[in-house]
Amino acid sequence: MKKIIIVALLLNVWVQASDITLTGTVVSDGQKMIGSRYMGYVKKVFVRIGDKVEREDDLYEMESAEFDMMKSQADLMLEQSKIIVEYWREKLRKVNVRRAKSKHTDVTEIDIADMADLDAQAANVETMLESMQIMVKQANIKAKQMSSIYNYITMKAPSAGVVVQRNIKVGDMIMPGMLTIMIVDTENLEIEVSISESIISKVKVGKKVPVHIPSIKYKTMGVIHAIVPDANPMTHKIKMRIRFDRGTDNIFPGMYAKVTIEDTPKDNK
Repeated sequence: MKKIIIVALLLNVWVQASDITLTGTVVSDGQKMIGSRYMGYVKKVFVRIGDKVEREDDLYEMESAEFDMMKSQADLMLEQSKIIVEYWREKLRKVNVRRAKSKHTDVTEIDIADMADLDAQAANVETMLESMQIMVKQANIKAKQMSSIYNYITMKAPSAGVVVQRNIKVGDMIMPGMLTIMIVDTENLEIEVSISESIISKVKVGKKVPVHIPSIKYKTMGVIHAIVPDANPMTHKIKMRIRFDRGTDNIFPGMYAKVTIEDTPKDNK
């Protein structure tokens, strides 16, 4: 009986020894880095580090005086170009009326020079009208561009999450492309693990793996959903992403995690 127990224990140790425990990091599947597209001063900041935000919540506001002036200029240019187009359209209408009356006049009473002058006037007016219509299109495009810029005066959250980084305060000058705020989605979390190519045969997409987060003594089952090469080929490492159910526990990006790659096929049943 003792021999049977010893053999069973040895077999159990051998099976456990074939399992591989890897360390990883909890990461967010949704990380948003908010940057500015235009230069300006910060007028208001509505969030602090650690604040939870919902989609379309205000993050910060820029000074609008310069943008107001640019938008007013664009709108004024559009209105003026429309007025000019109407002027040349009305002038063309009058010239065409005069040309139509001349055509119905007795041939003996037609002034050839006057007809030629009317034709020349009509051609010139048509050319001016076409030019002004092009100007209206360009002014309309400029007005739309300024409206789009105006929407960036108040930056809004592109998605729900937690503010983990804030690089601005009231009065700061923002430059185009500057990282202002970073938002992390704390609901859709994954575990990222680097594995060596020697164990690549033991993992595959869809394989279930035990997940352990020691700091909060949290254990659950995860599923490998992506296996991708590392950005640096010199490391000879491969990155593995594991999805898991975070439940209601306080799990955040950056936490230390352990993942066990079991050599037995029981997880795949």
